[in-house]
Amino acid sequence: MGNFFPRWTNWLPLKVAIAVVFIALGVSVGVAYYFTPKYTRVGYEPTQPVPFSHKIHAGQLGLDCRYCHSFGEASSHSNVPTNQTCFNCHGPGKGNIKSASPKLELVVKAHETGESIPWVKVHKAPDYVYFNHSAHLNRGISCVSCHGKINEMEVVRHDQPQSMGWCLDCHRNPEKNLRPLEHVTNLNFQPADLKRADFYKGLLDKKIPAGEIATVIGGESAKADDLDQLLKLAETTYGKEVTQAEVGTQLKKHWQIQPPENCTACHR
Repeated sequence: MGNFFPRWTNWLPLKVAIAVVFIALGVSVGVAYYFTPKYTRVGYEPTQPVPFSHKIHAGQLGLDCRYCHSFGEASSHSNVPTNQTCFNCHGPGKGNIKSASPKLELVVKAHETGESIPWVKVHKAPDYVYFNHSAHLNRGISCVSCHGKINEMEVVRHDQPQSMGWCLDCHRNPEKNLRPLEHVTNLNFQPADLKRADFYKGLLDKKIPAGEIATVIGGESAKADDLDQLLKLAETTYGKEVTQAEVGTQLKKHWQIQPPENCTACHR
């Protein structure tokens, strides 16, 4: 009796198995990209009820982030500014800055009624994630590291993925983002803006031994006894301009920054 199925069907199970593998691989790659914050959150730019421009306020006018978000350094949450904060500048008798502008109609109405402006939240951590703003700001992590160049945004957008992997990258290498506390809200800060002599003098003034600073610069064999020797060693190691690696490694060492990398750091 002849074969009931044609000869080519002998290869059918293998072909199906290969197709299933490729489909599974494609689905895995798609989920890994399209179902992550890098795709679903980055670029999110909601329209706000009041057209507030960070580019004008934080950029052109140079308002410090802490004027509006006043609890970031003392609280786990960075607060949304109250309507009174807006009225301090734009209310009648408060400088009368464009107080009659149609764009501020909702601000005036909210002041008269006492109702809050329904701002649309741009950045929101999941309920199962614990994040403390004050712990980061008070250890030299700038607003720009998580939120991007807010001072250049007409409308605030979600700039960084803020995923678990993204957070862990910073926890494993915090020196890439650390900066002096006085520059935490300076969104245009560059390490090259620092004067090397002032930076190392500041460390010495805090009673940090010159030899300890030197080992951070050049390793265990590096030695220095004073500021001049530190400056020569730093220039030899990093070049003429101050670098992020130079600033970050010193702050990480002397501020004893050791971010946790285990699950309980964020999942409590």
